[in-house]
Amino acid sequence: MAEPKTEEFLDDIDTAEAEELAEEFAEIDEAELELESLKAERDEFKDRFMRALADAENSRKRGDKARRDAEQYGGSKLARDMLPVYDNMKRALETATDEQREVSGALIEGIELTMRALRDVFGKHGVQVITPEVGDRFDPQFHEAMFEAPLPGTKAGDIIQVSAEGFMLHDRLLRPAQVGVSSNPG
Repeated sequence: MAEPKTEEFLDDIDTAEAEELAEEFAEIDEAELELESLKAERDEFKDRFMRALADAENSRKRGDKARRDAEQYGGSKLARDMLPVYDNMKRALETATDEQREVSGALIEGIELTMRALRDVFGKHGVQVITPEVGDRFDPQFHEAMFEAPLPGTKAGDIIQVSAEGFMLHDRLLRPAQVGVSSNPG
């Protein structure tokens, strides 16, 4: 029964109306195609915008990290260059005899005050002294083995001599402590 109504409807529509309807349907199809095209273009721009936003955020984070690293570790070259000065002053104080301290007390006291000031400056800028003790375990992350020797009463890997202190700048190693290590088996 649906067919007669359709035929009647088609009979009632003249050719001009049919062409008008076909044009409207074509316009609707074109509008839908244009809408789909615009949606695809919008999605592409949204994706590009989100990527650009993420790139900008990553750049900002990298810049912040680089700035923090420069603040914390920017003086590492100067600090590393100051380590021999520290070592020489320490050796000078260690080799001063009691007799020299009596004769040149003011000079020795001046060296001690200068050494204390140098340590304070190191501390202010995040430089910490690594001071291993004889008998400590050798740790390759903080110590450099200058030699190995068998020493009775020690275990392999024990520190038997400290040649030079090590230094850290915040959480980075400036210079490992230089040590002698026991090579006793077991």
